[in-house]
Amino acid sequence: MSRFVRASKYRHVFGQTAKKEHGYDNVKVSGSAWDTNLVSASGRYISVNWNASGGGAFAILPLPSPFAAVPNFPYKLPDVIPLARSHTAPVLDTDWSPHNDSIVASGGEDGKVMIWKVESSAFEDWGQDHWVPEDFDPVARIDASPRKIGQVLFHPTASNVLASASSEHTVKLWDLADTDRPRSVLTGHSDTIQCLAFNPTGTLMATTCRDKKLRLFDPRAGGEAVRITEAHGGIKGARVVWMGDLDKIVTTGFSKMSDRQVSIWESGGLGSVKTMTIDQSAGVIMPFWSDNGILFLAGKGDGNIRYYEYESDSLFALAEHKSPDPQRGICFLPRRALNVSDCEIARAYKVSGSSVEPVAFIVPRKADSFQSDIYPAAASSEPSLSASEFFAGKTAALKLVSLENGAVFNGAQLTLTPSAPAPAPAPTHAPASTAFSVPPPVTKAVTMPTPVAHTPVVLRSESAPVPRPASPISESPVILTPPTQVDDEVRTLSTTVLEAEVDRLNGELRAAREKIRNMELQVEGLKANARKAAQALME
Repeated sequence: MSRFVRASKYRHVFGQTAKKEHGYDNVKVSGSAWDTNLVSASGRYISVNWNASGGGAFAILPLPSPFAAVPNFPYKLPDVIPLARSHTAPVLDTDWSPHNDSIVASGGEDGKVMIWKVESSAFEDWGQDHWVPEDFDPVARIDASPRKIGQVLFHPTASNVLASASSEHTVKLWDLADTDRPRSVLTGHSDTIQCLAFNPTGTLMATTCRDKKLRLFDPRAGGEAVRITEAHGGIKGARVVWMGDLDKIVTTGFSKMSDRQVSIWESGGLGSVKTMTIDQSAGVIMPFWSDNGILFLAGKGDGNIRYYEYESDSLFALAEHKSPDPQRGICFLPRRALNVSDCEIARAYKVSGSSVEPVAFIVPRKADSFQSDIYPAAASSEPSLSASEFFAGKTAALKLVSLENGAVFNGAQLTLTPSAPAPAPAPTHAPASTAFSVPPPVTKAVTMPTPVAHTPVVLRSESAPVPRPASPISESPVILTPPTQVDDEVRTLSTTVLEAEVDRLNGELRAAREKIRNMELQVEGLKANARKAAQALME
């Protein structure tokens, strides 16, 4: 055994379970057997699939914190609470808009997709003597499919763009300004779609399917996948998540021998980078990626949450959060809403039995200032594109927000090593949500739009810091700097400049690779359309 320990600032991260009164109890979780996370979170609210009679429903509740109880709100929920109740069959999945913490989408067995807007006044006087529960009403209804809707997912950069996966084995993309028809339909799945995920800019979508294949789509072009590969050999549930801006994909699934596995794939050609066997348990593993470079794995029916740090195409085990209560579902909070004053780098919401409990993952440090080395910029709540711009072929990088001061800026990529720390502590509250606005209907987009190349924006505040002169000239001629110190300072200056240049070149390389990949996807799409046209002529 090696006596050298790999250096990592996350090596001692631990999970802290909240007190009982800081979560929710008496939660009537849905009994549906559909493979879903059951819970979803925004920066202000959580949604939980509910076990309701007379149709489908889900609950919307204020966001609980692991550090304090929700003000003026009971932790033990009343037997009758307001629900989102317009579905006629069980709700299977919900997803919160990344651009508005008050907007949530739901999909159900009735084939409907619904959009809901939450008003803060809905939670006034909860549990009081004169309080009367009033159910939520949807602001939009979409007849998405004649069969059940298993997954819904908002676009990461374009506002009011939603994807839905149905038991017709298709994925449809909707512009919420015009829901009469889908703007794009992704086909080619031969069995149930199990999971879908956008890349950070939303130009690619990855899906896993019960036919054991991993597929990569151009979501705007529609049609069949541009890349397909064999994924995990088992037929049980497989999940997929993008590894931020690293141009890699993580999948979890089962081998032919029913071993639970996690695999890393490069996104260009879907080549396998690494596959690890986790254990032989039966529960589906739910993967979650953090821009700190940490992969969280939570198995259904498990009491533990494992987490690994990614480095040099390998996953290094950090630790695991253990609990005697098995989880039925789990989700993670958007990073922009974390409590940075307590060095919280991630937060999970765990559904267990009849409770929802927050779990904070904390770096054990005692510091009064903002810890910039463990807080890279997070995805902002501001969209980069409108729905019409996205479907017209425009591409834009994710907008980022500094967790130190809340400043929003355009980012070419999410950086794992941010700038130097500043002395002031960061605010701990989530940024205020913008009002829900639906863009006007737009003209039809062409089938194969040519994406606009996006030039990365490199800001001085996020790049390598510009060093001060190593040895300022003193006005007094008798004060001299030792030669050894001068050499060290010059060497440090040279190293800093070189690192800045390397970072700039790496950013340009990533942008060039993204452009090449988009062009390859267009070519693949044109070839697929040509094959379809030739087949139609033959018939």
